[in-house]
Amino acid sequence: MNTAGASRNGILTLTRLLLLTLKSMVLIAALICTGCVTYTGYKTNPEPPNLPPNARVLLMPLDVQLFELTAGGLEEPKADWTETAESHVYASLESFLQLRQDTLIVYQGSADDPDKVHVNQQVMKLHQAVGQAITIHTYFAGYNLPTKQDAFDWSLGGGVQGLNDRYNADCALFIFLRDSYASAGRKAAMVVGALAGFYVAGGRQMGFASLVDLNTGDILWFGRLLRETGDLRKPEPASEAVHQLLAGIPL
Repeated sequence: MNTAGASRNGILTLTRLLLLTLKSMVLIAALICTGCVTYTGYKTNPEPPNLPPNARVLLMPLDVQLFELTAGGLEEPKADWTETAESHVYASLESFLQLRQDTLIVYQGSADDPDKVHVNQQVMKLHQAVGQAITIHTYFAGYNLPTKQDAFDWSLGGGVQGLNDRYNADCALFIFLRDSYASAGRKAAMVVGALAGFYVAGGRQMGFASLVDLNTGDILWFGRLLRETGDLRKPEPASEAVHQLLAGIPL
């Protein structure tokens, strides 16, 4: 084969490789973007909350946890990421409420007696369970409960009333957030999956928040967030996530 022919063949081969690479990149982008939708929304109690203009909002301990997603899809807890995320979320909440001229009161469990601490820990666990139930039975078609078709009337019960005795707050804000991030191995699996024509999920950010009447335990407002974008480890993305999560809160 002469030099000119070899050169043409080389160019054709390179062109094919470039086209294949371009197609692969487009496929990867398309598959990844199928998970880029942000799902938000909020629900409110049928009875409008009777909160003062400058509400005193008790912030319960943040239920935040961050994970690294392994190549096989397992979530490994990352304590340092979680600590950083908690500080960013707290700062964002404080700023969010200050803009609305509300007062943020931070729960201080260490000053309570052991019995009260235990009760409040159970309230936190109850909020997680109720929040998950609300998410399933309110936002997923086919899982609606017959008794709650026309009304959003969920409650944490009378266990929260003791909080009002000590903090003199108008309501309590519960925050539940989980965030995961793809490891290098997971990112490689995502690329391989895209080249093979199937979608391999990366990290996911999800959470919910509740505004609770401390006199009755009723959930006045409930917001949720679900997406495959965002980063709670950084101040600005964490602030954006908080604003998304609290959209529509009646404060």
